[in-house]
Amino acid sequence: MSKMIYLDNAATTKTAPEVVEAMLPYFTEYYGNPSSLYGFASHNKDAISKARRQIADTIGAKDKEIYFTAGGSASDNWALKATAELLGETKGKHIITSRIEHHAIMHTCDYLAKKGFEITYIDVDENGVIKMDELKAAIRPDTILISVMFANNEIGTIQPIKQIGALAHENGILFHTDAVQAYCHVPINVDEYNIDMMSASGHKFYGSKGIGFLYIRTGVKIRSFVHGGAQERKRRAGTENVPCIIGMAKAAEIAHAHMAEWNEKEIAMRDHMIDRVLAEIPYSRLNGGRTNRLPNNVNFSFQFVEGESMLIMLDMKGICASSGSACASGSLDPSHVLLGIGLPHEIAHGSVRLTLSDETTMDDIDYTVDALKEIVAQLRSMSPLYEDFVKKQKK
Repeated sequence: MSKMIYLDNAATTKTAPEVVEAMLPYFTEYYGNPSSLYGFASHNKDAISKARRQIADTIGAKDKEIYFTAGGSASDNWALKATAELLGETKGKHIITSRIEHHAIMHTCDYLAKKGFEITYIDVDENGVIKMDELKAAIRPDTILISVMFANNEIGTIQPIKQIGALAHENGILFHTDAVQAYCHVPINVDEYNIDMMSASGHKFYGSKGIGFLYIRTGVKIRSFVHGGAQERKRRAGTENVPCIIGMAKAAEIAHAHMAEWNEKEIAMRDHMIDRVLAEIPYSRLNGGRTNRLPNNVNFSFQFVEGESMLIMLDMKGICASSGSACASGSLDPSHVLLGIGLPHEIAHGSVRLTLSDETTMDDIDYTVDALKEIVAQLRSMSPLYEDFVKKQKK
């Protein structure tokens, strides 16, 4: 294989060289435990405090509102389970979310349902935007939490977060958003968007895996999720992952400094890919809105084609893509997100997600579209369903 084109940045990004450089001293030179009392360890404690301030500044938060975690799933679990534990016995056991959340939310809701909580799943429209009238109608006196993702990990749709947060606050309900795909890709201000809790993960914006954070607004009294020591102001026990915390802060600093530049470049490539695919590959469709989506996200469905076969053939051409969430890889079921926007099973099965980075080039995009044209045509040539469809079209 002469080249590799990596178009699965929603699954994970590579760790930026500057981030690795910032992390390295904390493996071998500044390796002390930040909780220790001697001077050697105080350097790491100060470095964590600086990283916390850097992260907070990117979302208009206070540094004491940032809690470091092991990643997006850990943050999502903490937000939902701790809220349920806190308010389940006093205010109510009703939680509202959408039908197209990440599995970290969906499976946590399943867990809470088994514990006696009632979950309402709000429908989305054909582009994946939550139906606000349904959301309003679903609110009850015993509703304790609304959790809606900032941007969808499969189809890139950006939700009306400001309006959802305002609605939650008008009704005295906590609002959590899974911003794993959105943070460092689009501007976020927690006050402007009425966010009480927000999840993020370092490896989605050129940081390392195994690190993330949960923003918890001052005054939100959810309890500790990991019990043990007094780390993270007694709300999340465990020795701090100092190298990865430093790396995530560096990655966030770089991403925010270049966000406008990267977005402009990615949107141009994204739209070029959309234009070419829809114009040059018959019976294809774009999943999600044309413009109300993450700058780097494209998701297509191709009729009469099986998605797994497409991915294998793309891989043979050096192109890394996915059919949806990496957390659902290996599942034979069609994406719950694509079913949620109304696609029938047979079309949902023929989908591919392509997510760009700042290193993607227009040549990469053209090479990928050319490969898709060839692959789709080849797979359709072997499909009896497509053959029958063509015959009927000619009658």
